[in-house]
Amino acid sequence: MSELNYHHLRYFRAVAHDGNLTRTAERLNLSQSALSIQIKQLEERLGHSLFERRGRQLYLTEAGRIALDHADTIFSAGEELVETLKETGRTRRAIRIGALATLSRNFQMEFLRPILGRSDVDMILRSGSTSELLGALEALNLDIVLLNQAPMADSVTPFIAQHVYQQRVSLIGKPSYGKPGATLGDLLAEHPVILPTLESGVRSQFEALVARLGITPQIAAEVDDMAMMRLLAREGAGLAVLPPIVVKGELEAGTLVEFDALPGMIESFFAVTVRRRFPNPLIRPLLEASEDGKTAGA
Repeated sequence: MSELNYHHLRYFRAVAHDGNLTRTAERLNLSQSALSIQIKQLEERLGHSLFERRGRQLYLTEAGRIALDHADTIFSAGEELVETLKETGRTRRAIRIGALATLSRNFQMEFLRPILGRSDVDMILRSGSTSELLGALEALNLDIVLLNQAPMADSVTPFIAQHVYQQRVSLIGKPSYGKPGATLGDLLAEHPVILPTLESGVRSQFEALVARLGITPQIAAEVDDMAMMRLLAREGAGLAVLPPIVVKGELEAGTLVEFDALPGMIESFFAVTVRRRFPNPLIRPLLEASEDGKTAGA
């Protein structure tokens, strides 16, 4: 039996991740016909079609998905081998971290604190949507992803979500919003609120809370970015429904005040990895530190 040609497999993997033969050929400085021949020879060797064409896009067949899973494992193992053997005489190691674009920067800094300032660590930070980040994690282009909701996992995409932090959610606003003896109901009835969007878990908790209280609050803004909620609260646009960690600096400086913790409401944060034969060793100190302090402020 002839052995598998790994050049064919490498070209197949590149096309599978790009989903476009023309783009891959340009990137690899090959002609489309030459690249097509490489894929065809791999399909003949494996005895299965690996792609089906729909318009200008290529989509993996079931056999193609299986082949890509194995190809990713093979080439990531090779990359890990080279990186590991290069460690002799090498003083720095890279870790690639993805974070939801709307996630609290303060939370991210707290999570990264165990490796901040280390002379032996190169941090590569990326932001994006949940689907973009999980796709990059699955393709092994990221080592760990930070989200505020745990992703679905199955036998094909075995994401591992670790609950690393949670904090109460409070009403945050300028000091002038407060009155002595004001209750939660008074605050919500008197002042407009700055809320996360309907897709947020915090928003659904808030809707349940005001329904229990029999209050219909005035909504000043609906925002999907915690940094923007923080800015709106600083400008006095309303009371922001936020975890205090998001405005840690403003609370310490007194420019914003935590008026009331919202009963039963928490924001959770998750660190997501994927099963790897050679996990990045820098992940462990991050997760261990988070496990020790994940309920801080709860």
